Amino acid sequence: MKSLWDDKAAAACNNALELRAYTSRLLGQSDDLVLHGGGNTSVKDAAENIFGEREEILYVKGSGHDLKTIGTDGFAPTRLEKLQRLAELDSLGDIDMMRELKTSQIDPKAPAPSVEAILHAIIPFKYVDHTHTDAVVTITNTQGGEARLKEIYGDDVLVLPYVMPGFILAKQVYEATKDLDWSRYRGIVLLHHGVFTFHDDARVSYENMIDLVNQADEHIRKNATYTVADDALAGLGALDFARLRKQVSEERGGPMVGRFRRLGVAALDNAADSARRGPVTPDHVLHTKRVPMLMTGDAEADVAAFAAEYRGYFDEFTDGELICLDTAPRWGVLPGKGVATFGINGKRLRVCSDIIDHTSKAIQWGEQLGGWQALPAKDIFELEYWELEQAKLKNQAAAGGLEGRVAVVTGAASGIGRATVELLVEQGACVAGIDIDSSVSDVSNSPLYVGVQADLTDSGQVESALSTAVLHFGGIDILVSNAGSFPASSFLADTTDEAWSAALGLNLDSHFKVLRAAIPYLKEGIDPAVVFNASKNTLAPGPGVGTYSVAKAALTQLARVATLELAPDGIRVNVLHPDAVFDTGIWTAEVLQARADKYGLTVDEYKRRNLLATEISSLDVARAVLRLADDSFACSTGMQLTIDGGNERTV
Repeated sequence: MKSLWDDKAAAACNNALELRAYTSRLLGQSDDLVLHGGGNTSVKDAAENIFGEREEILYVKGSGHDLKTIGTDGFAPTRLEKLQRLAELDSLGDIDMMRELKTSQIDPKAPAPSVEAILHAIIPFKYVDHTHTDAVVTITNTQGGEARLKEIYGDDVLVLPYVMPGFILAKQVYEATKDLDWSRYRGIVLLHHGVFTFHDDARVSYENMIDLVNQADEHIRKNATYTVADDALAGLGALDFARLRKQVSEERGGPMVGRFRRLGVAALDNAADSARRGPVTPDHVLHTKRVPMLMTGDAEADVAAFAAEYRGYFDEFTDGELICLDTAPRWGVLPGKGVATFGINGKRLRVCSDIIDHTSKAIQWGEQLGGWQALPAKDIFELEYWELEQAKLKNQAAAGGLEGRVAVVTGAASGIGRATVELLVEQGACVAGIDIDSSVSDVSNSPLYVGVQADLTDSGQVESALSTAVLHFGGIDILVSNAGSFPASSFLADTTDEAWSAALGLNLDSHFKVLRAAIPYLKEGIDPAVVFNASKNTLAPGPGVGTYSVAKAALTQLARVATLELAPDGIRVNVLHPDAVFDTGIWTAEVLQARADKYGLTVDEYKRRNLLATEISSLDVARAVLRLADDSFACSTGMQLTIDGGNERTV
């Protein structure tokens, strides 16, 4: 790991807090140091209060902020002296601690201070950096890990046993360092937790962190290797994974999304044991639970076994007043095949998946360094059911309407398909967009989206694309069959066999191939729904557009048959008939002008040539898709809905 310090960027900082934010972002650039909001940093400075007096202030990372992107507004300014006095107390409950931290703030609008604020306050240096670096924490999770750390660092680093974060940790450090000379130390290692470095110079504190991590990393690389992903693993069939994801969702009592990958930890000879000894650091339990589900390939039995095991774990350590969290797994190991991760929505899935990437690496390292040895279950339980974490869960925002559900949208690279992707993602759904255009990968940079390039007229490519979507997000709950094209105008007498076949190939055949391949997944879906994008031409064809009109009419009939066949499985099938959606690729400025000229209208008049005299957009159609996909029409199937502003030919 190299220092990212840049003299020019540092010189552009106008004060200590700006420099603190800058070096915090340097730490945040590496997932090997901090993941998804982990770690914290601080700087001590002085500020003038309302009485004109100079006050010593600790600016500590605010709860909920991420070191990767943090700015000066992400720090909580707190009165340093008060925090230092708190460390002198014999005891302080968690809720009382948070109240005192809040009352120590000089700005009530600032974020809540990190639970490690008291610890930052008692370290007698201007800058303090704290990370959960993989290399160091992995070593602490191995047999003989503490001795290894002392061998690596000598007397330059203070090594302390694990205790709960917050006041207990601050008190531990306070007592351990009262009679020590701080100048002899470059850092503190908290076993199973992380690393603190500190200095009165921001660069030195930051680069001390890099140096300590590199020393640990060098030791590991001399003694261990790891495989990120192992293609030799057998993997898991997409349909089997869809069934597993449904079982996990049912165990939780609400929809969950999932991902399956061939991570190296599953290739270990003792994966069933080593992967289930506990997390890299206790904080991870909030996203992953203590251990993964051991998978055998029997989805129902595997989920039931995990749930029973989790209830036993809860019963063993509860004080009788705690409320058990849901018993659904957050990850699972299928030895010899791969690893599954789960989340209540796409963002939580990404967090869990990222953590398990690092967990896979750490376990592989740990097994070669003497054996992976995480904290005892009781310590993990105390963090998982810590009252501060429980309070955070209670304050979480309500789930969006489509959170935990998975949609597939064809023709996603532009027009109606793109607008539909964007709206579904906005509503919390995980979305796989499929299109022959490679730009489908760029439709959204949200973790809730994946783009898959495929020719939808090719059955093999369709099946492969859907398999990719299912392994990436866990299943298919919503199918938006939207792909299509508007062929050049041609009277029937002038239409070639090739033109006829090409038009029906995309506008009809591809929809059949997508539906056929999706049906097994939809049967394992959650509140499954299919929405076909047909056309006004189904109801009101026009001369010169025979191939398009016939394809869309046949598509509607396909949807009607699907309605009858899929209803017993609870799968709703509905059809949209848009018309004159002018912000799609087929309506170039030249085509619009030509059509307007044909009717003796201006372009604007032509766009509004409907009963409501309104212009129809891709977003209008996407909104209709959303309502047919969510529970707005939970009791409707076989419905045909026009999105055309009203047309006297279809009324």
